Amino acid sequence: MTESFGDKVINFNRQLNFSGALPDGFKVINPYMDNPETMQVMQQFYHKFYSDNEQRKFIVGINPSRHGAGVTGVPFTDTKRLESVCGIKMESAHTHEISSVFMYDMIAEYGGAATFYKQFYINSPFPLAIVRKTKEGNWLNANYYDDAALFEMVKEFMILTLKNNIGIGLDTSEVYVLGKKNALFIQKLNKEAHLFEQIKVLEHPRYIQQYKSKEKQIYIDKYILTLNNEL
Repeated sequence: MTESFGDKVINFNRQLNFSGALPDGFKVINPYMDNPETMQVMQQFYHKFYSDNEQRKFIVGINPSRHGAGVTGVPFTDTKRLESVCGIKMESAHTHEISSVFMYDMIAEYGGAATFYKQFYINSPFPLAIVRKTKEGNWLNANYYDDAALFEMVKEFMILTLKNNIGIGLDTSEVYVLGKKNALFIQKLNKEAHLFEQIKVLEHPRYIQQYKSKEKQIYIDKYILTLNNEL
C-alpha cells in the first residue's frame, strides 16, 4: 500500500529532532516530545486533509510559535481553529494565536479547509519552536533570524528540512514565503541549495493582524490572488 501525502508528513514530524548547538539564551521546543496529544491531533489533521497523493504547493512560514503549531503540531493552527474549522478537539491545551486567525479567515474565503489543504501544504524551514530568555528570566517566542549566530547554527538543518519537505510531494516551480524578512533568508538558502524556481513573498499573518488589521480584507484578497497565480 502506498503512503499518502499525509503519512509522509506524519513520519517527517515523528522524526523531527534538532540536536545542534544554539547561542546562549536560546532553546528549541519540540511539541511532539513535550505533549503526547500533540502527536495525536497532528496525525488526525494530516489523515483528514492529506490522505491522497496529490502534489501540493508550498507555503513557508518562519518557525512555529509556542501557541500555534508549537502546541497543535499544525502550522498556523491554534487549538480554537483546530476544533472549530478542522473538527479536531484538543483536550490538554487551549490556545489563541493571532496568525491563526488571519490564516483561517483567508482559508474560509479561499473555499474552506478541505479545498485549501488539497492544494497547499504549510511548513517552516525551522519546524520547531524557538524561544529566547529575557533579562528577567522569561522565555519568549524567537525567530530563527533574530540573531546572526543562531541563523548560522540552524542553516544546514533548515536546508535539510526544506529538502525533506519537498520530498513529500511538493511543486518546486514556485514557493510562497510569508514575511518579507523571512523571504530574504529563504532567498539566501535557495541561492545555496537551489530548491525553488521562483519565490513569491506575502506579508506575514502576524504583521497583518498586528499592524494592518483595518486593511485585512486587502491582504486576504492579495493572498488569494497570489496563491491562484493571478498576481
